[in-house]
Amino acid sequence: MQELTKRQRGALYILMAGVFLSFLNQTLMNTALPSIMREFNIDTSLGQWMTNGYMLVNGVMVPLTAFLIQRFKTRQLYLTAMFMFTVGTIIAGLAPNYGILILGRMVQAMGGGVFGPLMNVVVMNLFSSDRRGAAMGMIGLALNFAPTIGPTLSGTIVSFASWRWLFLGLAPLMVIDLLFALVRLTNVGEQKFLKFDFTGVVLSSIGLGTLLYGFSNAGTGNWTSPNVWAYGLVGILTTGAFVYQQTHTKVPLLNLRVFSYHNFWVAVIINVVLMTALYGGALMLPLYLQSVRGQSAMISGMVLMPGAIVTAFLSPTSGKLYDRYGAKILAPIGLTITLFGTLLLANLGMHTPLWVPVIGQLIRQIGLVLVTMPIQTEAFNAVPLALMPDASAAFTTVRQVSASFGTAALITLYSLVSLGQRHQGVSYRLAELSGIQTAFYVAALIVFVSALLTRLLHKR
Repeated sequence: MQELTKRQRGALYILMAGVFLSFLNQTLMNTALPSIMREFNIDTSLGQWMTNGYMLVNGVMVPLTAFLIQRFKTRQLYLTAMFMFTVGTIIAGLAPNYGILILGRMVQAMGGGVFGPLMNVVVMNLFSSDRRGAAMGMIGLALNFAPTIGPTLSGTIVSFASWRWLFLGLAPLMVIDLLFALVRLTNVGEQKFLKFDFTGVVLSSIGLGTLLYGFSNAGTGNWTSPNVWAYGLVGILTTGAFVYQQTHTKVPLLNLRVFSYHNFWVAVIINVVLMTALYGGALMLPLYLQSVRGQSAMISGMVLMPGAIVTAFLSPTSGKLYDRYGAKILAPIGLTITLFGTLLLANLGMHTPLWVPVIGQLIRQIGLVLVTMPIQTEAFNAVPLALMPDASAAFTTVRQVSASFGTAALITLYSLVSLGQRHQGVSYRLAELSGIQTAFYVAALIVFVSALLTRLLHKR
């Protein structure tokens, strides 16, 4: 990495800590959900708002970050976001009832939604184009290390103490980061006194909120429910109105001109297709291990852990390889490796040795680490610095929507196939296995399509 001043390095590490804590917070919740549901005596549909509520507010916040990053100074924006994130964490940890807990989660999401896009913009401003891959790789270490330790940490805390410590235990770390930011964080980029686009905020909030909510409901597999298609339709129409409004206003909330840059829109499309396979496929392996093979959640986590650890620690190397070779060379190699690992998982059987899914997931993760951050860096390198806040917000927004859609689509496919098999008299476990195999094969096809799309990238 190029030489940075002491204050620049301080800014980078402070922001990395914020991103890490935000992602860690998200990954802690799934394991703790059963304990929370028992304490507040709520059912699964209500319990899902622990994650759905956070996802919705976080998704709505991201388009707004393009305006916030330009309108406010880096230090001012980060301190406000981390303060809100910390306050939301404390509210959730001390919540006397489930309603207050959800309120705390949503306050968390309002702060957490700022960290990722702000981090991207700061890195793009601090580093020259031939060093950004290495910098983004370091961020990838923080992003990927959080999901690696999250489930294990959460399971350990819930086993020996109250779920409240998932919040109260992280709060001091957030306070420490907040204090460091107060003393050491410097401003990056130029402040612009933009006019606030109220109409754009309303349209993006309704459009993305209903779209994400519809996709989260589609995870049940019932796309004919009004909770799926009605919200999805409203989301598509309102998002379309948002796009029209943004392209016809003088000072847009999100400058969609970023899509006029060739490698940006190609990288976004590749990312959409890849996220569909990545997030949907990520749910299939735990289902195979627990529903088909009858393994415990701990064994399931241990099978996934080697791939997660490799992903975390290969991220800096992946960034350096991007700086040297570029996404046009690196991405097809990574996607080919991912395809091989996905096909290996698609052929798991009832009595396959457990080391096989470990190897399959490990191969899959090695491939993905060579693609995800390089594709993101390629997208940002394609646009000028003046449009970086808009590029970061647009890329992150599209990624969240595609990940949500991919999860819902592959779970629906899995549900339909397994249900169809049971109707034909196939045993429960064999039917589940058939649904999981089909989902993995479709994920492999999607990865193959992603590899073909990399041919559209222009050389640097």
